[in-house]
Amino acid sequence: MIEYSFPFVLLHLSILLLLFTAVLVFRMKRRTQIHYAFLCCILSMLLWNSGILTNTYTQAIFKHTYFIFFIITHIGLVFVPPFLLFIGIIFAHTKVTLSSKHILLFVIPIISILVLMTDNYHHLFYINYSLNTNELVVGKYFIIHAVYSYICIGVGLYNLIIFSIKNSGFFSRQSILILVGSTVPVLVNVFATFKIISLTEYATPIAFSFAVICYMYAIFKFKFLSIAPIALQKIVDLISDGFIVVNEELSVVDYNQTFLNIFGTIFKVKRNTSITDILSSNPTVNVDGNEIIAVIDQIKKTGKSFVFEKQIKAHNFDRYFAVEITPIISKNNYIGTIILLKDITQSKKDLETIKENQSIIMEQERLASLGQLIGGIAHNLKTPIMSISGGIEALKDLVKEYEESIGDTSVTPEDHHEIAGEMMSWLDKMKPYCSYMSDVITTVKGQAVQLNTSSTYSFTLDELVKRVEVLMAHELKKYHCILRTDFRIDLNTQLKGDINNLVQILDNIVINAIQAYEGEKGDIDFILEKLDNNIVFTIKDYGKGIQPDIKERLFKEMVTTKGKNGTGLGLYMSYANIKGRFGGNMWVESEVGKGTAFYISIPNTDTYVDREAIG
Repeated sequence: MIEYSFPFVLLHLSILLLLFTAVLVFRMKRRTQIHYAFLCCILSMLLWNSGILTNTYTQAIFKHTYFIFFIITHIGLVFVPPFLLFIGIIFAHTKVTLSSKHILLFVIPIISILVLMTDNYHHLFYINYSLNTNELVVGKYFIIHAVYSYICIGVGLYNLIIFSIKNSGFFSRQSILILVGSTVPVLVNVFATFKIISLTEYATPIAFSFAVICYMYAIFKFKFLSIAPIALQKIVDLISDGFIVVNEELSVVDYNQTFLNIFGTIFKVKRNTSITDILSSNPTVNVDGNEIIAVIDQIKKTGKSFVFEKQIKAHNFDRYFAVEITPIISKNNYIGTIILLKDITQSKKDLETIKENQSIIMEQERLASLGQLIGGIAHNLKTPIMSISGGIEALKDLVKEYEESIGDTSVTPEDHHEIAGEMMSWLDKMKPYCSYMSDVITTVKGQAVQLNTSSTYSFTLDELVKRVEVLMAHELKKYHCILRTDFRIDLNTQLKGDINNLVQILDNIVINAIQAYEGEKGDIDFILEKLDNNIVFTIKDYGKGIQPDIKERLFKEMVTTKGKNGTGLGLYMSYANIKGRFGGNMWVESEVGKGTAFYISIPNTDTYVDREAIG
């Protein structure tokens, strides 16, 4: 007669539940290792439960226990522990490469089956077998089997619990489900094995069925069998940016390995510890916890991220970080904060190096320009100096002649007027040369200032043109080029900004135009006009032109067609200065073999304010 007790009914339900779970997992698409491990565990538990149930029915109906159902029961029983171990290992490592050492895990279970099949001859497994645990007497080998089973179950559940907590947090629903589902069958099995509490043999498989309920809920509610949590943890541990997550109470709930690698030497980083306690754990660090709390309070109200740079210094620690503090909002409720720290120390150093190198190159470019100017100035000043020197000699002769005429009765007043007229004539001849020399000196003095010097004042187009013509006269004459000017605008028009800077830009373009003829004679057009309230400068040559690939990069990076004789900085910095200091634009049109035209457009407005150069 079958006794329909509550445990007996639960045993039926556990079998149905196991079948239902096995079907659901089997029907999942894109199954991975952990799915197959879980299926094997469920099938082993089905054998265990079904064997016990069949034994119960056959004993009640036929008053006899069949050996085959006894073996089926124990096949399921001995293989559940290693499969639980596999589930834990795969959950912890996402995927396991199977090897001979994994096969060895099944040696003890197989030996256990062989011992059970011959147990009537040696009674090493059971001295007396009974469905009632109080009447069950175990043999010597059973202890080996039990110890091995508990080790497998313990290691497997340890991995499940530890990595669930690591991925989802200790107080997450997934971790609690796994913890409870794993603890109940272990406790029941221990109580049954060591007869701490009087239990039937139904108790342990029913307890494992309870675990399946917990795992199944974790599967479909929290995607327990998905590798996403593991993969996500692997990813966040591998990224170069460190992060730390704090809850509403400002306690640390999570962080990645990068954060620990960066700050583990200066802070005592622990979960469930206040962020202020962590920051105060090292008084030498220049980070104020109150500042962090103030920022977190601010982002709570705004719901927006707050980004800033911070230099963190401590003993043997000095780094720069880009810090981004972001609120975690769920259903319009603030639940925590993510603090992301990107180490920008190397970027800072690289930027300083770039600035230093740029300054050196700019200075070299400036000195090269001055070298060209000096050659032109020496040539330009030679003629007026010689002319003035000749005029002085003529004046000396006239002064001597005038001195000798004093007291000479033969010298008439008309002679005196003639001598004075000649003196005045020579003075008039020398005056333009002096004015020219003054213009040259003024121009050179202006161009000798450093590139980064910024002057904000007005100048006329006439002043600008004169300086360009004076400074380029020698280069043009030396290479037999002609600068053809075409001014379609009033040269008294004023511009605001640094005239020296604009002169250097125009001179650089004129020099490029001269070099485009590669030592041959050539014409260079210099056009000034007003278009849509902008003053447009055009410098055009008819030389070799610029290759399309270089033309595309001309203002974006330092490129040159001059090989070792050029740096590419001239046009690169010219573009930056036109954009930054004059608020204008610069572009180029070129065709290989036909020539190149550079255009500079500058706003003609009194409201424009000079700005620092960019680049």
